[in-house]
Amino acid sequence: MLQLNSLSFEAYILNELESNPVLESVDQETETEQETFEEEDNSLDMDPIDYDYEIIQPKGEQKNLLDLPLPDNPDFVEILVKQLDDYSLSSLERSLCEEIIWNIDERGYLDIELTMIADRFDLNEEDLFPILNIVQNLEPKGIGSRNLKECLLVQLNEDIHSLPYLIVSECYDDFIHKRFEKIENYFKCTRDELKAALKQIGKLNPHPGEGKITGRETVIPDLIIYKREGKWVIRTNDKGIPELVINEMYKDLSAGKSLVEKDKKYLKERVESAGMLIEAVKQRRHTLTAVMESIIRRQPAFFNGDIEVLEPMKLQDIADEINVDISTVSRSTRGKYVDTPFGIFELKSFFTGTVELGDGQVVSNRKAKKSLKELIENEDKKYPITDEEILALMKDRGFPLARRTIAKYRKQLNIPVARLRRII
Repeated sequence: MLQLNSLSFEAYILNELESNPVLESVDQETETEQETFEEEDNSLDMDPIDYDYEIIQPKGEQKNLLDLPLPDNPDFVEILVKQLDDYSLSSLERSLCEEIIWNIDERGYLDIELTMIADRFDLNEEDLFPILNIVQNLEPKGIGSRNLKECLLVQLNEDIHSLPYLIVSECYDDFIHKRFEKIENYFKCTRDELKAALKQIGKLNPHPGEGKITGRETVIPDLIIYKREGKWVIRTNDKGIPELVINEMYKDLSAGKSLVEKDKKYLKERVESAGMLIEAVKQRRHTLTAVMESIIRRQPAFFNGDIEVLEPMKLQDIADEINVDISTVSRSTRGKYVDTPFGIFELKSFFTGTVELGDGQVVSNRKAKKSLKELIENEDKKYPITDEEILALMKDRGFPLARRTIAKYRKQLNIPVARLRRII
């Protein structure tokens, strides 16, 4: 349940109301009434957080409730996540798989650099290769690939010695440009063998997510924050979520002796299910609020209005502070948005990697990217600076980065190589 965004969460609750006869909804407090609530005690030293929810439960106690089953009509992302149940994954491995799945675009491709996901979990990019392989071998095969070549190879990997696999693996450029004679000569195969191989490749799905993953242009914030009397107020965006209660008549019947055992057992199961759902809804609010509170505490400059400044922050930092598992923080921030006085932001955008400066100081890699972007924006477009020159200039600015890191940041900023930036 924690992984659902506001719209999916609302649909889930309404579905449960329809399917469980012992659940009822009651009118919620009006927003005005909610805003009159004042929390007496507050844990923030600087701008304290004012929120309606008690402290969340420690690790382990909340997990079963937050992992309640998803709706019977899940979307494609949920179908992919459900397939992970077939694998023996650690909590971290599952979180990484889910993070990849949530960053798959409408065509079925991974639309983010793998290294950016690694940064959020304080891992190396290489650590995610086996995780990516798991996702890519879910159904439909090839989902989460980073490019067409990888997508085709995943679908052909049952026989890595077959001609179709070898063509894509070793002669991809010739294959794309239909230089068939070169392929024939390379593999010393006949024209008929080549035709058969190309026919098999032609049956593969180049866009495994097409028609299955809907666009995500509409952003509904899951959290709303604003300042009141100098304090940050955090609200979960639950306007469409009714308050749930258990029907007292059914509750009494399930505990009484007037029903036959079969009916009594059914009602008891429904009452228990309803109780778990109500508690899970509370815990979802608790967790989202606690995560947001911790983010505000750890990013003071941003929430004081300097939205270009972010401190280094990992998922594990939040997990340690609010005493939950890293997978809980991952699900709390994935696909979730917060409405702030400065605009709407995705929660995962507050997490950044680190860069060690020449003086030993550790800062957010966003500062390094900003400096790199400024260098390229101010370059002479007739003679754009190369990555090697950027390397030296960044070192002069106090960022002793590796050339590989320069190329990685440039790609993440969607900045092409020097020769493609040249203007005649």
